[in-house]
Amino acid sequence: MPDVRPFHRIAVLKSITLVDSVRAADLDAPTPCAGWNLAGLLAHMTAQHRGFSAAARGFGDDAGVWRADAVMGAISADPGGTYADAARDVLAAFADDAALQASFALPEFGPNATFPGAIAIGFHFIDYVVHGWDVAESLGVAYTLPDDVVDAALPLALAVPDGDFREQPGAPFARAVDAAGATNLDRILRHLGRSPDWAPEYSNERVF
Repeated sequence: MPDVRPFHRIAVLKSITLVDSVRAADLDAPTPCAGWNLAGLLAHMTAQHRGFSAAARGFGDDAGVWRADAVMGAISADPGGTYADAARDVLAAFADDAALQASFALPEFGPNATFPGAIAIGFHFIDYVVHGWDVAESLGVAYTLPDDVVDAALPLALAVPDGDFREQPGAPFARAVDAAGATNLDRILRHLGRSPDWAPEYSNERVF
């Protein structure tokens, strides 16, 4: 497993910039994630940062750190600040080279599920390449990542298996979308159940 932390950092920092622009009026906006408005998506993203931070430090088996409902109030009050604090904490946790060899407890994968740090960081990297796009689409703004970041993410995304299990409640991704991607980012999105053509019912002129 390659060390994807330099690319991961760029994707997470991009997400911080996007979320920093979120206003209270945006929180009810729909997202490409079925069943989540923007507030729900940001709560999930924030809780995942907290959970992966804890896992990198040896405390990922504490179910409480993964709870999105525990951060919903803070997201509603201060989406940008709450999200940035969690995102910067996970970047700090992953910056320690020991994280690559650590055993990450990731209870969302099942009881007693653990993964080598380098693989777990790869999971998180893919999530934030895609969730950054989710946030941008919800806001109706452009989303771009450097080509080398997308190129590093592509093989990891394509390694995620597709199948009926993606239709189960709580599955991290919907079934893959059958269509050729025009770009590598499109290929990632389609394989992980997103349509690059998704758009909210409104748009604005904010550009990142």
